[in-house]
Amino acid sequence: NNSFYGDLSAIIIENLPFWVEMRSTPNNKISLMEEWEEKIEAIANTSIKEDVSSLAGVPSWMLVLARKVLEKTGKANLHEVWPNLELYMHGGVNFTPYRQQFVDILPNSSFSFLETYNASEGFFGIQDITDRQELLLMLDYGIFYEFIAMDEFDGENSKAIPLSEVAKDVNYAVVISSNAGLWRYIIGDTVKFTSTSPYRIQITGRTKHFINAFGEEVIIENAEDALQEACARTGAVVLEYTAAPVYMENNESGAHEWLVEFSEAPSNIEDFTDIMDRHLMQVNSDYEAKRHKNMALKRPIMNVARPNLFYDWLKSKGKLGGQHKVPRLSNNRNYIDELLEMNALEAVAG
Repeated sequence: NNSFYGDLSAIIIENLPFWVEMRSTPNNKISLMEEWEEKIEAIANTSIKEDVSSLAGVPSWMLVLARKVLEKTGKANLHEVWPNLELYMHGGVNFTPYRQQFVDILPNSSFSFLETYNASEGFFGIQDITDRQELLLMLDYGIFYEFIAMDEFDGENSKAIPLSEVAKDVNYAVVISSNAGLWRYIIGDTVKFTSTSPYRIQITGRTKHFINAFGEEVIIENAEDALQEACARTGAVVLEYTAAPVYMENNESGAHEWLVEFSEAPSNIEDFTDIMDRHLMQVNSDYEAKRHKNMALKRPIMNVARPNLFYDWLKSKGKLGGQHKVPRLSNNRNYIDELLEMNALEAVAG
């Protein structure tokens, strides 16, 4: 039908000014490779020969590349590979679960991490202050913003408010109209405002990624706050995770079931689970109410994933690469049941 389509990243690469390729690595030929594992290998082989001063990309996949570079060079950290490396610009997923892993391989105290908020639909925000975990909303990038309070969210039938009417600390779905042709489009992200002068936001999750099977309304922000607290208290480091409900049956309470892949596992997984559970109750009063005396929700069920489980699952789906992410929270068990089955098969094979 005479239409052209393709991966957005590839389209951008094809249309960048010629001088960008002269100032970056890898070259466009490698960047446009389709097979992800071959691409990672090629990027590592090429980049270790260059004087790299900054990195940009999704944290989960940047870690894969960083480990490949360290494996090939035998170096202890990335500063030994690239002495002038000073900045990592990240986006796409919450950086909190990955921060310690990056600090371990980028230990210089002067190194900077900066978050950006962009998607296929537009570029929305940048972290303009390094020591504040919030983003300055970009108001002059050809985008008109509207917002839907999540407690009133009903898809396209929802009532949207303009930017001038937003309040701080309310969870909103983001709606945009853009000069690229989008009209009142719900991009799927949720944010809360930390300031309205200027407008600063934190990304809190996705409109479809939450658990609310029992009225507990757990969002990604709650989950990652709780995981961060459990990691800080136990010395654990989380690599990937997903969670879903276990539904009530036979007069038993429901529960949340977690599957977590650690790069540093806690010495006692039960302690880790209890800390996470208590912190969820502190940050989410609805969850606390449902956990009261185990009436609606029992203690979380915690499963430890084998190494590379989530990577292998994405690979089995043909979804390796920076555009693809592990679904963190789901209100159904489609994802977690597949992952648990893969995890169990590996355990039996082992």
